[in-house]
Amino acid sequence: MGPGERLSVLAQDHFAFDDYTVLDTVLMGHTQLWAVMSEKNALYAKEDFTDADGIRASELEEKFAEMEGWNAESDAAALLSGLGIEEALHAKMMRDLSGKQKVRVLLARALFGKPDNLLLDEPTNDLDLETVSWLENYLANFEHTVLVVSHDRHFLDAVCTHTVDIDFGKLKLFAGNYSFWYESSQLALRQQQQQNKKAEEKKKELEEFIRRFSANVAKSKQTTSRKKMLEKLNIEEIQPSSRRYPGILFNPAREPGNQILEVSGLTKTIDGHTLFRDLNFNVEKDDKIVFISRDPRAMTAFFQIINGEEEPDAGTFRWGQTITTAYLPLDNARYFNSDYNLLEWLGQFAKDTNEVFLKGFLGRMLFTGEELQKKVSVLSGGEKMRCMISRMMLRDANTLILDTPTNHLDLESIQAFNNTLVNYKGNVLFASHDHEFIQTVANRVIELTPNGNIDKMIEYDDYISDPKIAELREHLYAGK
Repeated sequence: MGPGERLSVLAQDHFAFDDYTVLDTVLMGHTQLWAVMSEKNALYAKEDFTDADGIRASELEEKFAEMEGWNAESDAAALLSGLGIEEALHAKMMRDLSGKQKVRVLLARALFGKPDNLLLDEPTNDLDLETVSWLENYLANFEHTVLVVSHDRHFLDAVCTHTVDIDFGKLKLFAGNYSFWYESSQLALRQQQQQNKKAEEKKKELEEFIRRFSANVAKSKQTTSRKKMLEKLNIEEIQPSSRRYPGILFNPAREPGNQILEVSGLTKTIDGHTLFRDLNFNVEKDDKIVFISRDPRAMTAFFQIINGEEEPDAGTFRWGQTITTAYLPLDNARYFNSDYNLLEWLGQFAKDTNEVFLKGFLGRMLFTGEELQKKVSVLSGGEKMRCMISRMMLRDANTLILDTPTNHLDLESIQAFNNTLVNYKGNVLFASHDHEFIQTVANRVIELTPNGNIDKMIEYDDYISDPKIAELREHLYAGK
């Protein structure tokens, strides 16, 4: 950092500011401004205000004005509103907020005052898709330095001009966003494996790749400085990645017939809150449907109903006779309450319990050697997800039901899962917070609201940018 520059970090302790109001917590993000405000207010509160106090107050007022202190509260309120914290909460104590609301306030705190350097660790966690979009636009036009760690590829692509790859203890800086790094490293890896291709041919292929990628960047919404991120790139900088990607493959044992799933009049309420009402639709061949809602409980409840784990308040559903399903639930804890090791655990779900066969499936998910003897009860969240995906692959299903499938997964697993679903020959019904996952997989969007539902055969980006759909969404959520 340069001399006098300010660093702001996204705080991870959700309880550190419980004794402060929401607005004050954000204002405290600019430590110098907060110090001036606090000293100034303390001076004016003195009963025996002296001449020396007056001189000091004048100095503080000058600093306050230089730091645009008169706009501080309105700027903080605007950040909070942009991140979905409504004005009625701004004067409340932090202790009275939910965990997800606190995350948004702490993010506003980090952004406040336009710091010279901004360090954000997983800033999209617990944010809905609309708030993530707001944050993308804000950071894409942020004029200072941003360092961000994230598993959200769309967010990384929208925000980043450079990518730092930390692998095997080595740190490498690449020009370009995540997609450029991923696609270029994969191209370099393919070239490395093509022993017969001449060096000149490989060079031309890399130059063409950079040209095409630069053209796409030029069409983005980012600022001019970000559109120049690839201008100085040398093709020698493009190197194969040593990262390992799991081998996720879903092979339907039989082709689905014409009737996939028929849903008629489904309604579900939890604790007096209607999640969705009178839901009617048919799943057609080749449909890959993303289900979205401002209340994520709606998607989970729907998936539990069509998997026979929950009863609807009203309505029916009927699967076609040729349909076989594989379900990835949001909460998988019940599957791991056992003393089994990985091989024993996967064997529960396999017709063929041969150890070599099971090792093959687990190996695809990067479990090898002594890891296979690990007890499933001590697995991390990401390891449990990879086990659940192995279990799904065993089913050879022609319809996949996925409730927030990227949860706990690393970027390599998310990318591999995403690539597989794009090419999957069956039907997919899913919910996700991952914009890129939705955009590349879904060809149909169904939005669940308490007052009706929207069903569009459309790509996700077109859905969220359509003004008529936006008007309809607001109408349905408002209950008008």
